Amino acid sequence: MSRIWVLLGERLALGVVTLIAISALIFLGVELLPGDLAQQILGQSATPETVEAFRRELGLDQPAVQRYFQWLAGALHGDFGNSLSNNRPISELLSARLGNTLFLASFAAAISIPLALTLGVLAALYRNSVFDRLCNVVALVCVSLPEFFVAYVLILFFSVRMALFPSLSNIDAAMPFGELLYRSFLPALTLVLVVVAHMMRMTRAAIINVLASPYIEMARLKGMGRLRVILFHALPNALAPIINVVALNLAYLVVGVVVVEVVFVYPGLGQLFVDAVSHRDVMVVQSVGLIFAAAYILLNLIADLLSIVSNPRILNGEG
Repeated sequence: MSRIWVLLGERLALGVVTLIAISALIFLGVELLPGDLAQQILGQSATPETVEAFRRELGLDQPAVQRYFQWLAGALHGDFGNSLSNNRPISELLSARLGNTLFLASFAAAISIPLALTLGVLAALYRNSVFDRLCNVVALVCVSLPEFFVAYVLILFFSVRMALFPSLSNIDAAMPFGELLYRSFLPALTLVLVVVAHMMRMTRAAIINVLASPYIEMARLKGMGRLRVILFHALPNALAPIINVVALNLAYLVVGVVVVEVVFVYPGLGQLFVDAVSHRDVMVVQSVGLIFAAAYILLNLIADLLSIVSNPRILNGEG
């Protein structure tokens, strides 16, 4: 049991160090952008005195290292500063948009995870059958197509031709839950088609790999049916790689929604990020980038922890 706690502590420490390193890269990337931020915000007609005063107001007259640690310390306390475009606290902008992004990611995950696991189990159960080949072909097609193309195809069929769902997902917190699901269905379906293929293929491959084990052959010799062997013997022992791929795709659902949110004008973090880039609102860009990095690291950390806990060798002290 002590071995598990050591591994958990190592993964947690690595996650913290990685987040700090990524925050430094985000700040450095924004710092290296060409041009003077104060001059671009005020315009070319601003006098040098006005620009210099605005630089002092933004803290741009301070050394970059000092500004980085001030920004990081504020972010750790939930204070990301104020937006340069509308002077609103960034934490207020993030709270509403983060909730929308998490809702969309949860909606897509609630559909894609059960669907991917079911298809993966069935593909392994009927290996090399027509169903298995059809699942693999559809999965390869979905993986190969970019998100924006899938989104526009769905809009063409479900919004333009059949008029079943709106092409713009302009939601707000005051809407009923059913209305939120209805307006978010197309962006959620886009994400489902993108991530379910990868999870399904990994589930199928992990189960097929376990089916070659001696204890599976022993279970078959005892007269167990194929479905029971897969569900009660193969699937539990294939959980580690499946958990990893599910967590990676959940991370994508949170941090990879930028294109989908822009296509459907969905009011999430991705749309906020793109708007901030277009307005050169570097404070918002830094903050959203840090939120995305933290979510990705957190979900990968959870995947590592679940993989450790679900590993029988580590639980028995053999790893």
